[in-house]
Amino acid sequence: MLRTSIAVTAAAIAATCALAACGPVRMGSAAILGNERISSTTLNNEVANLQQAYQANKSKIQLQFPLSQAPQAVLAWLVRFKVRDQMAARNHVAVSSGQSERALAAIAAQAGPTGIKNLAVANGLPPDLLPALGRYEAIQNALVNRMDGGKLPKSTVAQQAIGAALNRRQCEAAKSLNILINPQFGRMDYNQLTVIPSASHLSAPVTPAPSPTPAPALKPPC
Repeated sequence: MLRTSIAVTAAAIAATCALAACGPVRMGSAAILGNERISSTTLNNEVANLQQAYQANKSKIQLQFPLSQAPQAVLAWLVRFKVRDQMAARNHVAVSSGQSERALAAIAAQAGPTGIKNLAVANGLPPDLLPALGRYEAIQNALVNRMDGGKLPKSTVAQQAIGAALNRRQCEAAKSLNILINPQFGRMDYNQLTVIPSASHLSAPVTPAPSPTPAPALKPPC
């Protein structure tokens, strides 16, 4: 009887660890990137901010993701910001608060009547993280200006070459961080730096998807 109880208890502990992401991802972490972590508390707070902003103005917001996947959408942005900072560090790029503000203003100008806050919410970005979006964009602008000498080439081939070079630097930055996503929230797709739901082995789809979608890159393709 005692041996059976121990076995049952061990199984329960193993199941708890699986749910709480024991092992490679520390408990209380939504993600770990290098020596930094994104806590579950931080993620939960930002998801609450996103949902509050959506509820306050949902008649003007067309979400680009199911509301049930708000944690994945928000976590993806938090990861992207960390990766972009790592890319800046690896390429010796520094941006000022003024550059970040100007980059954000440019995005706001392109948002049009929708408004940058509504556009942010529609894409899973809590409005309080808009300054981080400005820095994210400013870092990219600085790198592109370095690569093209401050003048974007006119030819499509040259523009594509710059885009490919930028994507590779981002991929290398992400790879260097050895990103670990808590399985509770999903797994990393490196194609777009998104967090997708973890694969479920409980059931298989009865019918195939209406149109094929690119397979997620679960490892950095660089």
